[in-house]
Amino acid sequence: MKFQLAPMLIDKLKKQDVRIRNSFKKTLETFFKDPNNLELDNHELKREWKGFRSIDVTTDLCAIYQEDNLEGEPIAYFVALGTHKELYKK
Repeated sequence: MKFQLAPMLIDKLKKQDVRIRNSFKKTLETFFKDPNNLELDNHELKREWKGFRSIDVTTDLCAIYQEDNLEGEPIAYFVALGTHKELYKK
C-alpha cells in the first residue's frame, strides 16, 4: 500500500513539535506493517467525515485518511491531523 499526504497536512506537520512529527512517523510505520494493529484503533468515521477512516497517533491526536486506488494499487490519502476536539467539534 502506498500513501500520500495532503498539502495542508504537510503544512500542519511542519508546525508541530518534533515529538508529534516523530509520533506521526512511527504511527505510519505501524500502519503500513499492519493497518489493523489494535494500537492504531483504525476505524470508520461518520457524519461530516463519512467515507474516511481514523488512526490514533497519540492518546488524543489522530490522523484521518481515505482509502483509494492509484493505478490499481491501494493508497491511503492522509488529509488531516488533530485532536479529537479539533477534528470532531460540532
